[in-house]
Amino acid sequence: MNRRQLLAGSLMTPAFAAATGGEVKRRAGTKIKIGLNAYSFNKPLMAGKMTVHDVVDYCAKQQIDGVDMTGYYFPGYPAVPKDELIYSLKRHAFLNGVTITGTGVRNDFALTDASGRRGQIQLVKDWVDVAAKLGSDMVRVFAGKEVPKGHTFDQVLEWMIPAFQECAEDGKKNGVIVGLQHHDDFLKTADETIRVVKLVNSDWFSVILDVGSLRQGDPYAEIEKLLPYASNWQIKEHVWYGTKKVEIDLPRVRAIIDKVGYRGFTPIEALGEGDPAEVVTAFLMKVRKAFS
Repeated sequence: MNRRQLLAGSLMTPAFAAATGGEVKRRAGTKIKIGLNAYSFNKPLMAGKMTVHDVVDYCAKQQIDGVDMTGYYFPGYPAVPKDELIYSLKRHAFLNGVTITGTGVRNDFALTDASGRRGQIQLVKDWVDVAAKLGSDMVRVFAGKEVPKGHTFDQVLEWMIPAFQECAEDGKKNGVIVGLQHHDDFLKTADETIRVVKLVNSDWFSVILDVGSLRQGDPYAEIEKLLPYASNWQIKEHVWYGTKKVEIDLPRVRAIIDKVGYRGFTPIEALGEGDPAEVVTAFLMKVRKAFS
């Protein structure tokens, strides 16, 4: 029996599906550090009106503890940046008291083409190296855009899980956690996301809890279900009830955190209309008030 056959069998085994692994092992209780996802400044960054160093400066000015510096904003992405830039940013962040909590790539492991997936795996590995050089603890990844036509969710998992496992093993070797951001794409629910984490079955693979991408049912129930598997967040301005967008209830999120327990960063991502700095600052104040 080859590896693919073994995995296919495990996908259909009730005992395997009910496995209890995958939860993040941490001390009980709550310790929250406010962070920022650089995507909040996507427009000025992509337009060349802002640099990754400028994002660090904003965090320092606003007393934000950490920043998730998405890979897209390094010149030449998806190629890895030169060490000179990596170490310059690392030094700049350190001297300004800002932790670079991670970086991220736009990968797609739902691709049906094996050679295409191999390239996507290499993309993640390349940026695991970047994260390690930055002194970051995480690289953020996606599952894929959608279930390809002519395939089922479970069929895609047969090649997606080994891809994640290979990336997680590379992360382990480099001291970098591979963080899976469910994005209302291939992964739409907490249960689907948890299933992937359990199948990957690695201490170096966990969830980035994206509050704005849980659009099937009650988003707060989904958040609570996912939190034990999360080692990072994306706190956004809105949650969704199906197609209905609703302003996030931050005190309710804080109550869930206190109930379940969480220690670490809670990066915010604000994309409202207007000047990005003003939009982010306004949302930051709301988060601080609710999470204090």
